[in-house]
Amino acid sequence: MTQDQWGQLKQKLQQSVGQSNFKNWIEPLEFSKLADGVATFHVPTSFLGNYVSQHFGDLILYQMNSLVSDVRRIHFQVPANTTERPTRPAPSTRQTGGGNVVTPGGDSMLPTAPLDERFTFDTFVVGKPNELANAAARRVGEGGPTTFNPLFLYGGVGLGKTHLMHAIAWELQTNRPDLNVVYLSAEQFMYRFVQALRDRKMMDFKEMFRSVDVLMVDDVQFIAGKDSTQEEFFHTFNALVDQNKQIVISADRAPGEIANLEERIKSRLQCGLVVDLHPTDYELRLGILQSKVERHREQYPDLSMADGVLEFLAHRISTNVRVLEGALTRLFAFASLVGQPITLELTQDCLADVLRASERKVSVEEIQRKVSDHYNIRLSDMIGPKRLRNFARPRQVAMYLCKQMTSRSLPEIGRRFGGRDHTTVMHGVKRIEELRIQDAQIAEDLELLRRTLEG
Repeated sequence: MTQDQWGQLKQKLQQSVGQSNFKNWIEPLEFSKLADGVATFHVPTSFLGNYVSQHFGDLILYQMNSLVSDVRRIHFQVPANTTERPTRPAPSTRQTGGGNVVTPGGDSMLPTAPLDERFTFDTFVVGKPNELANAAARRVGEGGPTTFNPLFLYGGVGLGKTHLMHAIAWELQTNRPDLNVVYLSAEQFMYRFVQALRDRKMMDFKEMFRSVDVLMVDDVQFIAGKDSTQEEFFHTFNALVDQNKQIVISADRAPGEIANLEERIKSRLQCGLVVDLHPTDYELRLGILQSKVERHREQYPDLSMADGVLEFLAHRISTNVRVLEGALTRLFAFASLVGQPITLELTQDCLADVLRASERKVSVEEIQRKVSDHYNIRLSDMIGPKRLRNFARPRQVAMYLCKQMTSRSLPEIGRRFGGRDHTTVMHGVKRIEELRIQDAQIAEDLELLRRTLEG
């Protein structure tokens, strides 16, 4: 392969991965040689080589084989005369356009994840289930004095945690470009930690992570059970808090409910502001759809939509905002391709599989939260070991609803309720079935909770 061919290949890769990814990850690659089916590239740092190999390796190999046959694998190598040293580039400027990703400013050696420009405060639809999380995130995004540390955002899939994390990073980049803001997933933190152990560069790892001004870690539940990673995360957390640096964490459940997470880490995570993003209600889902429709109409200006379609979708697809947005995108694309207006009948035909999958898709965690809110008790008390009647009855109600509204087995339900035996679940379900007939209040509670969960 010649340098000219590599230049042609880079142009194709730029079209495939987008301008921002190309500039951050592909442009620094220097083609070195092709020998015995192995294409060797020089990279400025081993981290960049590992990242490109993991995220773009297959794409590069495929594109290379379209120009040169018999390329079996690619190899990334730091030249012997190159010294890897952290550098602090100027913060990246925000791009315009749909769906681009931009790496936030900071140390290029840190595994900072790209930011999606769609995820800003301007595009975040606020409703009662997420208004506290939005207000707290906006306060952090101002870049002022640290008022609560850490900010811990938690909630189920597709409720806006990642959107708010990206929005905070974007806002900080605008308001405080002098700050070194690092946003990454827990998996990236763990990967970087393991790499430092392997390369015997733990001091570099510690210095880099302790030098940030704002550390944002997404999906922290993934470090649970990884003892060494948890220990390093704990020490990094303490070092940043001691320096009054801001920390923002997200997870799919509250700190106290993350299994296999060390107690000292749970305690630290709970010392700041812990905010729950509740499942969306009908009004919020409708508002999200209305905001997305405006964007789709820019792309499909000639498409008309009948009254009642958005209300139908907001009612039927209730568990996941990503599924809701995907359904709307699919609906517009389908209507455009067949050249028909978007009617209720077309919606039902086009989204038949999505609508079927959305029926009765209620999680155990959502049932537990709804029941604890209904009876005004803490979730930790309901799933904990206490046997007081004030906690035992709501616990049995939640078990009954889990049995009726999910496909989980009795042992699985028992594990979600503090590791209880399946016979305990059987007893709780049987007891509620009896009380449902005898006690009008229990019957009313069950009906109200069922309607809330299904709507």
